[in-house]
Amino acid sequence: MREQRSKGVAGTAEGDGEASLGAAFVIQWVNELASAVRDQRDYLTQLDAAIGDADHGINLDRGLRAAVAKLEGMEQEAPGIILEAVGTALTFTVGGAAGPLYGSGFRDLGRALGSKERFGPEDLLVALRSGLGAIQKLGAAAVGDKTIVDAFVPGLAAFERGLRAGAGWPAAATRARQAAEDGMRATVPLQARKGRASYLGPRSMGHQDPGATSTALLFSALERAAGGTARAVGEPP
Repeated sequence: MREQRSKGVAGTAEGDGEASLGAAFVIQWVNELASAVRDQRDYLTQLDAAIGDADHGINLDRGLRAAVAKLEGMEQEAPGIILEAVGTALTFTVGGAAGPLYGSGFRDLGRALGSKERFGPEDLLVALRSGLGAIQKLGAAAVGDKTIVDAFVPGLAAFERGLRAGAGWPAAATRARQAAEDGMRATVPLQARKGRASYLGPRSMGHQDPGATSTALLFSALERAAGGTARAVGEPP
């Protein structure tokens, strides 16, 4: 798959060398995600046509366009407030299960950051955990159920391992993207246990989960915002 490099907006706090992230970072993250989903809309919808309602790419693209529009004029807001606004936009504009799931995830991610104007990678780790928790609470899904969770859990775990290993924040984001993509691909042989795909039983096997695929795009967007390399999930190798 083609790799691209983004300059990113990750800053450095004075004195401690710790990456310091703010409103500009989360806005770029959301914009990167919206751009990726727009580019991959047909691919996501094609995946969903096999085991769902054939609307995942269309719906998520519409929701992220609404989220990006809502971000206009929010550059001076706290990052957490921005992410909560994104979650609200997704909840009310994305149809199917994806809207409430991604919406609750972004809202809890924002709530975890609170009103602080700057945050570091460890804060982001905690926030991502909160977002995952909200998704799992609402969807009652675990790894192996062929859902968003199959990409989110390994992506989050790899991000934490990268930080603990001292790899640096952009490198940790790259590890997260790689693991999320591995989790995405691992959904192909699984039988779906949640959502509309579960109604297909064994016929859901052999298809990549669209939700896990859009979650891989979420981590790819995070990597791009951090200034690392990124690959287009739907492109052939």
